[in-house]
Amino acid sequence: MTAIDHANLSRLDLNLLVAFDALLTERSVTRAAARVGLGQSAMSHNLARLRALFGDELLTRGAEGMRPTPRALALADPVRVTLAQIQAAVLKREDFTPATAERIFRIGLADSIEVAVVPGLMARLRATAPRVSLRLRPINRIAVLEELDAGSLDLAIGVFTQGQVHHKRRPLYTENFLCLFSSEQLELTPPISLDDYLRVPHILTSLTDDAHGAVDEALAKHKLKRSIAMTTPGFLAVPFVLRRTPLITTMPSRLARYFAEAFGLVTSEPPIELPSFTISLLWHASFDQDPGHVWLRQTVSGLASEVGLAL
Repeated sequence: MTAIDHANLSRLDLNLLVAFDALLTERSVTRAAARVGLGQSAMSHNLARLRALFGDELLTRGAEGMRPTPRALALADPVRVTLAQIQAAVLKREDFTPATAERIFRIGLADSIEVAVVPGLMARLRATAPRVSLRLRPINRIAVLEELDAGSLDLAIGVFTQGQVHHKRRPLYTENFLCLFSSEQLELTPPISLDDYLRVPHILTSLTDDAHGAVDEALAKHKLKRSIAMTTPGFLAVPFVLRRTPLITTMPSRLARYFAEAFGLVTSEPPIELPSFTISLLWHASFDQDPGHVWLRQTVSGLASEVGLAL
């Protein structure tokens, strides 16, 4: 453990770090002052002291308000995590009692995971925490880190390969791919052959304009290529399209099985080896000791275990 430099740290006013976090959050002296409960002149004085302390402007005026400098951005998360740890260790937190707690959790996730996870989660919340609400919204892998850092998301669920030390991750379950199609429309029965897989046009679900996914990467290794008839950012319209058109898609297996049962479609193992992937929880380290957040993470992880999805 690193030794504490008491002499130098004694010169640091903890209130300055609180002011710094408020300024970085609000990007405005006026709003930061209101957030902390100070006058605007007092917050301006704190900003001047912070600039002297760090030897950097920290916030500069721009066309759209105050903009953080690279130095400020580098300090933002370490300061926020430190303040959260101090708060957890020193200040008394209110207990989180699910049966009576009133709280809103903001969760980012893809619609494929929403179908797999949220029905069980909402059933559990209504039974054990009826005053807890969820606000769900779609995410992408890059912007989600910024949203967690900004505090606009409490939790994310998805496939995450990037992040920093303050982005905490907990694996939930491993997923793989299945093909989904209408046997009547294609006049095919499982298992689908590689020749048919390449002959039939595909639906690709992608958040980008690039019509290229994990399937295309796997095919390219064998110098093969498929035909993409349609791309879409979400999965929910796909079974309606498949039921009426001679197309095929390759999607996460649990969602494919659900759609097959609900829409009278069929599934097939892909005729080419595809990688599996891990669905995880992702959150900002400042929520590590938050009782409500701990409860939510444990609830989601427990539901994954109960339905046989745990790693």
